[in-house]
Amino acid sequence: MNVEFIEQKLNEIFKELEQEVISVLMDESLDKGQTNLHMKPLTSTKQILVNALDSIKMVDRLAKEDLEK
Repeated sequence: MNVEFIEQKLNEIFKELEQEVISVLMDESLDKGQTNLHMKPLTSTKQILVNALDSIKMVDRLAKEDLEK
């Protein structure tokens, strides 16, 4: 499994999510509640992707350890 490639692609997605966050924060037409409603899916998505990447790295590490045995 090419974990570096996966991590690179997820970092690209993170950058896009950060751009969306900035655009939401800069949107002066949104009040605090609306801003929070727009931010929640973005932060949740990022956390899900971070957890997925951590899981992929763990599985890859365990697979490599099994091959060494």
